[in-house]
Amino acid sequence: MISTRRTLMLGIGAAAFSGTACAQRLRNRLGSDDAPPVSGPYAAAADYSAKRRGVSLLVMQDGQVLFETYPDPGAPEKGWELASGTKSFTGVMAGLAQADGLLDIDEPAANTLTEWQGDRRSKIAIRHLLSLTSGLQGEGDIARPPAYLDAIKAKAVRDPGAKFAYGPTDFQCFGEILKRKLRAAGKPEDPAVWLQARLFDQLGVKPTDWKRGADGNPFLPQGAHLTAPHWAKFGQWVLDGGKGMDPRIHAALFEASSANPGYGLSWWLLRPGLIGPSPRSGIDGDAIGDAAKGEDIVMAAGAGDQRLYLFRNRRLVVARQANEILRAMTPGATRWRDDEFLKLLPR
Repeated sequence: MISTRRTLMLGIGAAAFSGTACAQRLRNRLGSDDAPPVSGPYAAAADYSAKRRGVSLLVMQDGQVLFETYPDPGAPEKGWELASGTKSFTGVMAGLAQADGLLDIDEPAANTLTEWQGDRRSKIAIRHLLSLTSGLQGEGDIARPPAYLDAIKAKAVRDPGAKFAYGPTDFQCFGEILKRKLRAAGKPEDPAVWLQARLFDQLGVKPTDWKRGADGNPFLPQGAHLTAPHWAKFGQWVLDGGKGMDPRIHAALFEASSANPGYGLSWWLLRPGLIGPSPRSGIDGDAIGDAAKGEDIVMAAGAGDQRLYLFRNRRLVVARQANEILRAMTPGATRWRDDEFLKLLPR
């Protein structure tokens, strides 16, 4: 249920939108004793989200907010952990770094990780890391990302490109590569600090937190915290073409590998045949293929049902966040399913 505490109505506007009679902008915030129910074309999606620990739902088209709601304890200025939604930043980092001449995603990772030279890992390209097809051992240890220097000790157990395997190791290896590339170029070597200066400051985006390992390095597979408006703003920039990225890498974000038709470079591609991260993730490839039929949707997704959907054909950004990530994973929790949610959004 939407919070029944203090609520501030900022505006409801009607306009024709993609076959619906109107688009509604609604902001529910903490505060008044009289919280009006959500109504309009996004009411069903908002109700679905709220009943699954939802704390924010924001819909934006071409930079204009059409709808936003923040069930208790959510608020527009409150940041929430993106969990694996953080992964989508890494493909963007690669595109920015390539535009700056720091790397080429098709270069061997061993060019920088010299520890990999002379063994099976020498065949791994940076692209393989970002598409989760490196073949490295330990891809499945999702809960605890290894330190950068521990990640690069992983052994190759299969040829790169042969299989999609979801996990944090590949992204931590990319973090060590980027760190060394930045150091060699005389730049601040912290990947999160570099991303803030290179992109986020221009967009007006500021993470409210970013978890780090015992080695002090930012986790790249997970751990960034953003407000819904800032996450949506990042999504809009990606949707608009990722100004400042190498355009070939921007296109590659949404190009599937042969190992998984539903995954590009750190982004999910909602289409038939998608191989999800786990049975409990809510990302069901077969069902998503049906729900996304006639659409072109890409997604950043994290544990606890954090979602950033980009509807590329409709120029639409949908950011959805939830709290109590661990509770979402317990038996008996009300399950989130992307296909169910997508079918509730107006077309």
